[in-house]
Amino acid sequence: MDAHRHHQEELRKLQRLQCAVQNYDWGLPAPASRVASLHALNSGLPVDPRRPYAELWMGTHDSGPCYLISNKAPLNTDNNGVAAPSTLKSWLLQHPGALGDSVLDRWGCDLPFLFKVLSVGKALSIQAHPDKDLARALHKRLPDIYRDANHKPEMALAITRFEALCGFVSLLELKDVVASVPEVGELIGNASKGRVLDFNVSDGPDKFKPLLQEVFTQLMSADKDVVAEVVSNVKNRLQAETQVRELTDKELLVLRLEEQYPGDVGVVSAFFLNYVRLEPGEALYLGANEPHAYLSGECIECMATSDNVVRAGLTPKLRDVQTLCSMLTYKQGSPEILKGISLNPYMKRYLPPFDEFEVDHCALPQGASTTFPAIPGPSIFLVMAGRGTMETDSLKEEITEGDVFFAAADCPILLTAETQLQIYRAGVSSRFLSHQ
Repeated sequence: MDAHRHHQEELRKLQRLQCAVQNYDWGLPAPASRVASLHALNSGLPVDPRRPYAELWMGTHDSGPCYLISNKAPLNTDNNGVAAPSTLKSWLLQHPGALGDSVLDRWGCDLPFLFKVLSVGKALSIQAHPDKDLARALHKRLPDIYRDANHKPEMALAITRFEALCGFVSLLELKDVVASVPEVGELIGNASKGRVLDFNVSDGPDKFKPLLQEVFTQLMSADKDVVAEVVSNVKNRLQAETQVRELTDKELLVLRLEEQYPGDVGVVSAFFLNYVRLEPGEALYLGANEPHAYLSGECIECMATSDNVVRAGLTPKLRDVQTLCSMLTYKQGSPEILKGISLNPYMKRYLPPFDEFEVDHCALPQGASTTFPAIPGPSIFLVMAGRGTMETDSLKEEITEGDVFFAAADCPILLTAETQLQIYRAGVSSRFLSHQ
């Protein structure tokens, strides 16, 4: 076989991946964590029952790279002369054709998306991800904190009931918050409170943005000792009121957040943000500069390849309140919930308005087969449950829960289920690929 043909054969093959796990303290304890069970199956390594398991990373980001574990993967040599498996990133540098021309032209020799599973045991920080210009500036100024120069639009697709705070509530809801939550008034002051209550709704949300930014910045920048006292007052007031009335869902959430992060300004700022609950199979997407915090549950997550986070509340980690408050879009109202577009009886596609990624969910009953057609971009497949086979050209792989595969561009995949099979696929947006 000539070298070119051999190279093409290599590209057509599926590459089996061993993925990175992250044990952030907000993760679920190992026995309850889908991330822990998938990691154990994927890596063959034991889990530590005393540690939280938060994220499984499937991609090429340097903070959690994937390794090729197929027998024929090119081996690198470590400092001791011992053969070590290649990272997916180094394999792509050697096989750029695996990405397809349009992906290579737009993003260079790397995957433009990072695919994850999240197991959320307690609230993540109130945060936003910078757009490209801000990411470049932050990375240049503080490379130890902002690790890359990329933006990070993202999407969370619920696999259990999943809760999040996301985006600012509408102007009407915010007026209600300022009028009825005395502690918010304490933190923003009477003058700001009066300006919000007096603002004419018919002037529209765009005119309100500068005032929303001013008020939210006041809230998030308030003196720590004052905040601690005010958060304690919220808790005491709501606990007393629960004796005489039923608390709202948002008030119950605020009490939960106070238990997790006592004295934290994020507890009060929750009143400013939409409280979203996703059922399994529903997805939430977030553009750059949108405030959010995941609260509980497990999800599939996909994002542009970045790990940049600007935090301002519900966290013991570094906060960058001024950057966060100045970068937000201050868009108001409920976020769009994606329910997936049916591609065939077994498959749904979640297509957010970003070029870097989309996610397909395939639920295949026992004995059934389906095809993922060849596409001009790369994919990563995660076997979430069940057992079956994955076939491309002459290669047939036995697949089981916890397996993760990279598939090159122009590589059709035939799936057959031996038991009921659940697969998630992340790939570059078909909208982007079809316009190239």
